Amino acid sequence: MTRFIFYLVLLITSMLYGQEDDKMKAKYAVDTFFKGFHKGDTTLMKSVMMDKVILQTTFTNKEGNAVLVTDKPEKLLKAIATRTSDQKWDERLLDYNIQVDGTMANVWTPYEFWYNDTFSHCGVNNFQLFKDNGDWKIIYLIDTRRRQGCKEN
Repeated sequence: MTRFIFYLVLLITSMLYGQEDDKMKAKYAVDTFFKGFHKGDTTLMKSVMMDKVILQTTFTNKEGNAVLVTDKPEKLLKAIATRTSDQKWDERLLDYNIQVDGTMANVWTPYEFWYNDTFSHCGVNNFQLFKDNGDWKIIYLIDTRRRQGCKEN
């Protein structure tokens, strides 16, 4: 019986460690995405993105209507690659809530966006990741954007 309990504890401990390791690796993928975003390095960004990643944003327009916009990843990558040196885009992640189940992870990151050191807006990023041959890749990203209810207001 003690042998059974020992193996049960060992199994549970190794499963918890594996999930924490996966959480850190999923966080690393998101951090790598933003490292490329801030440096203007689209190759670095693409290293943690699946080829057919889906990008969406949602916000409330001036008329008070909810809007959902879907963009092609090429549009984001082109904007990053052609950003002029006088433009500083600084997306500051405020927290991480990471959930993992096998080959799927969800990373929820509230953020503030600063343009040339001036506060622009805030919101939340929601990343869906897939564990592709041991590497976490972003398959879906949706973010919210708002100016009300932000810490800077």
